[in-house]
Amino acid sequence: MKTFSRGILTAMFMLSGAVAVHAAERAIIVLDASGSMWGQIDGKPKLEIARQALRSVLKTVPADTELGLMAYGHREKGSCTDIELVVPPAAGSADAITAAADGLKFLGKTPLTAAVKQAAEDLKYTEDKATVILITDGLETCNADACALGKELEQGGVDFTAHVVGFGLTAEEGRQVACLAQNTGGKYIQASDAKGLEEALTQTVAAPAPTPAPAPTPAPEPAKPEFNFVPELTLAEGGAPLKDAGNAWEIYKANADGSKGERITTEYSNYKGSLEEGDYVIRATLGEAGVEQPLKVEAGQVYKPTFVLDAGTLVIRPRPSEGGDINASAAVVFDFPGADNPATYYGETKVVLPAGEQKVRVTIGQGEANETIQLAAGQTVEKDIVAGVGRVVVNALYAQGGDKVDAGGLDVKIYKAKKKIDGTREQVTYGYGPDNKFDLPAGDYVAVVRMDQAEVEQPFNTRVGEAGDVTAVLDAGVLAIDAPGARQIRVYSAKKDIQGNRKDFGYTYDQKHQTTLPTGEYVVEIDLGDSGKKEANTAVKAGERTELTVQ
Repeated sequence: MKTFSRGILTAMFMLSGAVAVHAAERAIIVLDASGSMWGQIDGKPKLEIARQALRSVLKTVPADTELGLMAYGHREKGSCTDIELVVPPAAGSADAITAAADGLKFLGKTPLTAAVKQAAEDLKYTEDKATVILITDGLETCNADACALGKELEQGGVDFTAHVVGFGLTAEEGRQVACLAQNTGGKYIQASDAKGLEEALTQTVAAPAPTPAPAPTPAPEPAKPEFNFVPELTLAEGGAPLKDAGNAWEIYKANADGSKGERITTEYSNYKGSLEEGDYVIRATLGEAGVEQPLKVEAGQVYKPTFVLDAGTLVIRPRPSEGGDINASAAVVFDFPGADNPATYYGETKVVLPAGEQKVRVTIGQGEANETIQLAAGQTVEKDIVAGVGRVVVNALYAQGGDKVDAGGLDVKIYKAKKKIDGTREQVTYGYGPDNKFDLPAGDYVAVVRMDQAEVEQPFNTRVGEAGDVTAVLDAGVLAIDAPGARQIRVYSAKKDIQGNRKDFGYTYDQKHQTTLPTGEYVVEIDLGDSGKKEANTAVKAGERTELTVQ
């Protein structure tokens, strides 16, 4: 089935209702693209859950809603100014937002307060009604007060509202960001319920658009039947009507040429309705299949049309190897004729698709498998697709037999072991933090593991269906420097090269500096501004912490 995290999807649908009430409203979604979004819920990265939830919710937002996307932490690892309006607010921006979210890298810090303020300013909140929806899995990390910002925006705005989705936050953490929403009259939604995966979007009820009230009449009309539109849906011609299938009925006014005009409403499953006289276009959808037909409604008539989807059901079970367990985070992509974009699902997938040739691609980590399946109307086809990968878990130690590097700044890059003709290696994938899991096709690889200024290469091998651990020993320690009054702290190697130069091991514009360094001797240079510079010698030992004070 098509799956999502229950909490985030529910929260996003609540917010979709909040922004879609009036099509004239302008809103910006502020998406947390910090490195912590690589954290997993039930084996699936939070960033993928957020992307999928966005993709699903945007399908329910009317095309004339002016919606934009802002991201932070997606370009630099340590910057508090890494904020970008990726998609400016505009009508019909759903596809652009989806594509932008899919292309984001998740790297840096969490300047959520500055991002919300910038979004409000981009919406001209002091002149027009404006709404900001913040999705964050962490607290402010850039020394700003989100609660105070909420009061500021509420007092200075014409009609400003901020909604906050706390994705994976604890109750206590949630209280620290809820005030941003509460101080602007918005909603705070705790989206930490990740107990499994949600059913397909078509089986989730979104708030339908309101049906226009019928025009008043000067005199009572003749009695009408309770319902004048009672449609049925089947997968194939002559097939049994579908009940409680989670399908959608989209009802549009018809234009003069018979094409779809204004959308009246969207209803679900066993719908019965009462439509005013006039010409309509009705579209029935289930999964990725859809069919539409015209309907002319006249007074006193009851219409019971049958909609034939000409579709079948495909069940895909993605596995890393023959006989391996179904992989819940595997991407299952369907690229079928007539689709605007390929449809992507995750884990074991059960979906209704148009009859015909179905091209299915399954990816697990860096492994990929492609199948072509013939699907007939009314048919159900079940298929195991094997991506052919093994799993490795990569960690680092400061020293052989010493402490594990348990820091989010741990950088892991995976390369193919075989060098190209120019002597470089092809990068396969990357990740951050300890216990990084990589699903890789069988072969020889090199893990380049880096923590601050210490880096090591660790060769390893993977086999399909096997799991293993890769441990890189950095042969490094931690140097912590305290230099009161310093404008800048720089670290150099103590030994000079043949040209008399010392290798630079990083710097900071602060009075304190902590970094991981390879074992060896170093010179610390302190810039005290008008008071000149000072130098201090120190040594770093593998697996040990060295503290240095320079006054």
